[in-house]
Amino acid sequence: MRQTLLREAPVKARPSAPLNALRTFEAAARHLSFNAAASELFVTPAAVSHQVKHLEAYLGVSLFQRNHRSVALTPEGAALATSVGELLGQLDRALDRARTRAPTELRVTTMESFAAKWLVPRLHRFHQAFPDVRVRIDTSDERADFHRDGFDVGIRYGPGNYVGVCAEVLMQAPVFPVCSPTLVSDSQHRLQHPDDLRHYTLLHDEGASGRAGVPAWSDWLAAAGARKVNAASGPVFASIYLAQEAAASGHGVALGLAPLVEEDLRQGRLVRPLDQELRNAYAFWLIQRETAQPRADIEAFCQWLRDEQCRPLVAIQ
Repeated sequence: MRQTLLREAPVKARPSAPLNALRTFEAAARHLSFNAAASELFVTPAAVSHQVKHLEAYLGVSLFQRNHRSVALTPEGAALATSVGELLGQLDRALDRARTRAPTELRVTTMESFAAKWLVPRLHRFHQAFPDVRVRIDTSDERADFHRDGFDVGIRYGPGNYVGVCAEVLMQAPVFPVCSPTLVSDSQHRLQHPDDLRHYTLLHDEGASGRAGVPAWSDWLAAAGARKVNAASGPVFASIYLAQEAAASGHGVALGLAPLVEEDLRQGRLVRPLDQELRNAYAFWLIQRETAQPRADIEAFCQWLRDEQCRPLVAIQ
């Protein structure tokens, strides 16, 4: 009996993913601008448009809604942008690790004030304990994209409710008045009662305005029972860091955040002329990427941060 041999038809290979088009799309999606993406990638806007059309043809979907002078992501484009941003971030980090045999680099994003006043004075102790881990600190107040920007650990001052990451309270941030010791010693007016502040310049942080639960001078004066002080008087600074530095320079009295003034209080650059302190709805948060495979160096650094916030200041050399 004759048997017919049936052969399976060869499976047609799927064209490889257009990686250059994906990188171009990610930049255009992040900026929502072909011109800005072109500047970042050092190509022309026409080249960006060509790569995006190439990717759309490959996928068979529209990724952008093209308007007269702007572009917007379609739902399909928005979903792809999130995934591509994460994957390209992972790819970049893998290439960095393969490119060099340098010690492990751990990227930390935090505010300049926290880095200067709390983290940097303590960082030598982490290096002593983990000499093979190179810590790179990036300072910014902007919300960080851990996947796109490649950060491993974040420290932020805020109310919490951070989405898509693992977050825990690192330190509370009570508020109290601080000033230079020379300010009170050289003044004709003693500073022993909250109402005595009427003889001094109040230094304000504009970041406290409009943030529910973040104490401003009006809150502190009311809680302290001061009735003779104009809470609105005095200069306004763009950050608490600048206000505290102005206080250390003798320009007035600022409301200090406990973690950011600890070292200056220890060194005598600042003093607490009045004891009253207020609770703060904002705190310093420790943030990590959500991952199924935690890295040993990240876990070590996070545990070191937890331990450091409990260590006495006299241990800092």
